[in-house]
Amino acid sequence: MDFPTLHTPRLALREITLDDAPALLDIHGDADAMRWFGTDPLTTLEQARQMVEKFSSWRSLPAPGVRWGLAPREGGPLIGSVGLFKWNPGWRCCALGYELARGQQGQGLMSEALRAALSWGFEHMELNRIEAQVHPDNQASLALLKRLNFQEEGRARQAGFWLGAYQDLINLSLLRAESALAETAA
Repeated sequence: MDFPTLHTPRLALREITLDDAPALLDIHGDADAMRWFGTDPLTTLEQARQMVEKFSSWRSLPAPGVRWGLAPREGGPLIGSVGLFKWNPGWRCCALGYELARGQQGQGLMSEALRAALSWGFEHMELNRIEAQVHPDNQASLALLKRLNFQEEGRARQAGFWLGAYQDLINLSLLRAESALAETAA
């Protein structure tokens, strides 16, 4: 299957390659920006290369997922990524993950990227439900998902472990019928 490249007014959502490892290290090595991501910050280029391989391997799973690199539409290094993974085709659901370089935050770029990815998921993966888990202190991410019509479903106590501690997570979901994107994905 060819990688599904998407475009928004300001972004290209494209395949992540080994050439992107330095940009991934810059993003995922920023401990403060990554405190909500769910893993410890990267410290080496080799770890970034392993992340590229992991994202690429999702496409060969029996129920493949996809992770797009976010880059300026006119070109340039990655500024983040967004992915649909843990796909259950029988249940028509999957999980959502994303991150954006600190210097790019607050400009509406992730909202733009998520709208494209969610629409693609509803249309091409035939999803009915997209789930997300967000740290309760990550107010920017919670607000973003709520603007996209995600509904809060409750707290998963100590569901994650990173930075040497168990972390609670807020469960949210977006149903196809509740999505502002539903009319474009139908």
